[in-house]
Amino acid sequence: MNNYLMIHSWAFRVGNVNSTENILAWVRELNKKICVDIKKINLSEDLVWSYHEISGEIANNNSTFFKITGFQQWRGNRLFYEQPIIVQNEIGYLGIICKEIDGVLNFLMQAKIEPGNINKIQISPTIQATKSNFMQKHGGKKPPYLDYFINASKYEIIVDQIQSEQSSRFLKKRNRNIIIKIDEDIPVLSSHKWMTLGQIKVLMKYDNLVNMDTRTVLSCIPFSQVMLSKQEKNIICRHFTEKEFYRSIFEGDGMNSMTEIYQYINNYKMFDESIIETIPLFDMKSWEMKDGEFVCKEEFPFKIVFCDISIEGREVKHWTQPLFEAVGMATFGLIMCDIDGVRKFLVKAYPEIGCFDKIELGPSVLLEATDDSSKYDEITTLFMDKLGNPSNVYHNVILSEEGGRFYHEQNRNIILKLPYAELPKLPNGYFLVDFKTLNTLVQVNNCLNIQLRNLLSLLEV
Repeated sequence: MNNYLMIHSWAFRVGNVNSTENILAWVRELNKKICVDIKKINLSEDLVWSYHEISGEIANNNSTFFKITGFQQWRGNRLFYEQPIIVQNEIGYLGIICKEIDGVLNFLMQAKIEPGNINKIQISPTIQATKSNFMQKHGGKKPPYLDYFINASKYEIIVDQIQSEQSSRFLKKRNRNIIIKIDEDIPVLSSHKWMTLGQIKVLMKYDNLVNMDTRTVLSCIPFSQVMLSKQEKNIICRHFTEKEFYRSIFEGDGMNSMTEIYQYINNYKMFDESIIETIPLFDMKSWEMKDGEFVCKEEFPFKIVFCDISIEGREVKHWTQPLFEAVGMATFGLIMCDIDGVRKFLVKAYPEIGCFDKIELGPSVLLEATDDSSKYDEITTLFMDKLGNPSNVYHNVILSEEGGRFYHEQNRNIILKLPYAELPKLPNGYFLVDFKTLNTLVQVNNCLNIQLRNLLSLLEV
């Protein structure tokens, strides 16, 4: 990958193919034209989805696509935790095509609507398709631009990683995050537009505009993996308003943080003896069907609703399905600070119940709306205290989670910059690392969770 070309696109905020104003007007116009009708229904009204008594799952008639089952975690002989969880044993494409146009790298992005989106259209990757979609198992059309990714080896592959989804909602769910660079001319559909990386970063400042799938794919760009000459570094450095961030990407701090991180994570994987199992949904004592929804009897971050959905312009235009509806708004927070001229990021190793391999690195703070403030540790308490000072806040934006499975789920994504001296002694499981380390780890499957990847995608030169 030509790192200069990518950094130049990152710094190119105005666009050379489409202006940012044109992109925003395009989204507004599509939102006016598109016809969407989503109604909540009872599961008993759904002719396609139902509760299967034998398996104990909510699934469609063919038991394809995805299903929802009960999930329990045991520690010793004690039931520690239970909840519904989505099981989708397939890997889908989250793919972006990029191309150099008049000397500037542009990304072909899609205006896409998902049933759970709070605001209809969001800016999505070139292609965003489950395996069931692109194998046409539900009778829909083949997604446009699919062949470029099926034949990705013909092009320059910038990213090709299998990364995790929301491990608090999905059981071991992963998607293929891929970016390819093409040189040939390509037809641009009315549902797609070219935009620079810098423009996409600007659009990420708008609430609920750039979707989760775009954010996770862009977080995987391997900035730190290319060897650069001193002259090339000098050219790239000029684009950065904060040299601490430049050094964090291209030089790092010289410490082998990955050894410390892997030791902690590998110890957890080796010595954690909790047992997880799937069970029939209606065998969970703390959950019940109430008023047409499957809800927890106690305060909980989400519930299951059932929807009848009609959307124009999709591969399938009418269908029914269950969706996880958030209860309140979660907060995902990342603390950064500068140490000896290098930007560092405070991350934490998070075990999550649906995690593919038990544990991944996450952001400094990961709070569900229902989390009890009395249980905050020193880092979360510090974060919430410092959030009140606007001078600490680098990013504070409300962004949606995956609209194909989640109904109107939006969360606060916040990046704070604090003086290093204000950080307490780090509790066990926290690590203060440079961007180069994180960018190296994201090139490995299942190391950085989706909340951390999404926050890193917000960073600007």
